[in-house]
Amino acid sequence: MTSSLTELLAVEPLDLSLRDELQRLIDTKTKPPGSLGRLETLARQLGMIQGTTHPGVERPVMIVFAGDHGIAAEGVSPYPQAVTAQMVANFVAGGAAINVFSSVAGLTLEVVNAGVATPLPPSPALVDVPVARGTRNFAHERAMTRDESLAALAAGAGRVRHHAALGTNVIGFGEMGIANTSSAACLMSRLCGVPIDECVGRGTGLDNAGLAKKRNVLAAALAHHADAREPLDVLAAFGGFEIAMMAGAYLEAARSRMAILVDGFIATSALLVADALAPNVRDYCVFAHASNEAGHRRMLDHFGARELLALDLRLGEGTGAALAVPLLRAAVAFLNDMASFESAGVDNRSDRNA
Repeated sequence: MTSSLTELLAVEPLDLSLRDELQRLIDTKTKPPGSLGRLETLARQLGMIQGTTHPGVERPVMIVFAGDHGIAAEGVSPYPQAVTAQMVANFVAGGAAINVFSSVAGLTLEVVNAGVATPLPPSPALVDVPVARGTRNFAHERAMTRDESLAALAAGAGRVRHHAALGTNVIGFGEMGIANTSSAACLMSRLCGVPIDECVGRGTGLDNAGLAKKRNVLAAALAHHADAREPLDVLAAFGGFEIAMMAGAYLEAARSRMAILVDGFIATSALLVADALAPNVRDYCVFAHASNEAGHRRMLDHFGARELLALDLRLGEGTGAALAVPLLRAAVAFLNDMASFESAGVDNRSDRNA
């Protein structure tokens, strides 16, 4: 294990020392105990992550990582691989759903070329750091070498360090890559020990025949890479450059004590990798939503997670994570700005028997 990887994996457990004080402050607000439900647990989590009784949402960022997958050659997606580059151009031009939702949520949006197969024109709106032009076809060989996987982890961590230096304390990750639900399904199957049929969904809209073919292709690929069991080996065998960069980004964000907004199926597959490498990462995660993609609920169960939103989304791009940002703002606002019973001169409940 390289020294840089060892450093990246040094994620501290969440500091629980402020838990009781945060709960006391929450309970003295002018409301019945627990009446703000999940916002209360969210406010407490944000306070513990940031190590303060006055948490905030500072310069929130969404990073969308894009990469292509060699497994697309097996016909596991109804869309051609060229769509990855076309959608990156759409992100750069400001026309995608994540652009719109980031604007609504007050997010700084960054688009990263992690490994798109098609050459992309230079743009000040694109961070161009590809590891290679798409992964190999994991139906026949490992998607990435170990060195490529490590390079992608480091690149993802580097983007988070960039934003941490600018004051960001809330961050989310999205993705774009034709066939990346196939990669995510294999990562889930191997890392969670779940049969592949329970992991595979329709992705961008496969019909029944396409879904059956996808299951068969991925089952054969898992058998072909039966020796890939350790997290880094699993990532190299089945991952994508965008997924590997997201995994590195999760690790660095947790090391930087950021609140991490977790998006849908593919973004959570990257978290599976990060969590397998450094399990303390999950303490810094806010699970934004439950995707409508088959398998995501099982992933959430793996983490013992409760999502904030359930909107039947399955777009990716970080869209579900972006939509959750106003809830984080509401959670810190009530903790910081809502009156207490004492300050408002309102009688608190009496626990004496009537």
